[in-house]
Amino acid sequence: MKFIGIDLGWSSGPSGLCCLNWENNQLQLIECDRLLATNDILTWIDTQISPTEPAIIAVDAPTIISNPSGMRLADKLTHKHFGRYHAGCYPANLSRPFAQKTVEFGLSLEARGFVHAPIIEAKKLGRYQIEVYPHPATINLFQLERIIKYKKGKLAERQLELMKLCQYIIDILPSLEPSLNLSCGTGILPVSLGDSKLPEIPSTATLKALEDQLDALLCAYIGAHWWYWGIERNLVLGDRTNGYIVIPQVR
Repeated sequence: MKFIGIDLGWSSGPSGLCCLNWENNQLQLIECDRLLATNDILTWIDTQISPTEPAIIAVDAPTIISNPSGMRLADKLTHKHFGRYHAGCYPANLSRPFAQKTVEFGLSLEARGFVHAPIIEAKKLGRYQIEVYPHPATINLFQLERIIKYKKGKLAERQLELMKLCQYIIDILPSLEPSLNLSCGTGILPVSLGDSKLPEIPSTATLKALEDQLDALLCAYIGAHWWYWGIERNLVLGDRTNGYIVIPQVR
């Protein structure tokens, strides 16, 4: 079983991509990448997963949108459950400029046999897709009091926050169930996770590249956590008709 994480560029800019493989009762980090064009992203997915291979594709983007305006129920519920942690998500509706791209991406995955899975039988092999959102996931996975604010702010501040995220990934994800083995992924990311270091004066592009790939890794892990535990240790906000977001819960 493979787990693909897609930090989709909603309107412009590259998307972060990550592939994990379930092997020997452990998740193995196979590859991380960044690509710009949607067709290139779909081709990358096709190279990672054969036409009949079981997998979950976890996408950080609203791939189901039915409301012409306002916010989806799933978006509202992120604010209800995670607003105090600064982890509410942006509103999605059909009038937003990104809507066509994100919805069509979900449809392209459906055409490849990846069905939406807001309900799943734990550890059942299949070809699924889900919508995920890393910020509230990190609150639960890492037991945080607020999100790690690595997306906005001055360059030096973002660098420090990204290093916090790297360290949480290194320290915690290998200790959870399912466990993530990061040793096989050394050198795949722009920096070694084992060293958790960036250049002393990183560029905006360097930080953004790392951010996209770490987000994609988190997406892939969320997909694996959903497959492994199902509803027992995950929260589903919303529904298949109007859009949903899967968020891991750790006891």
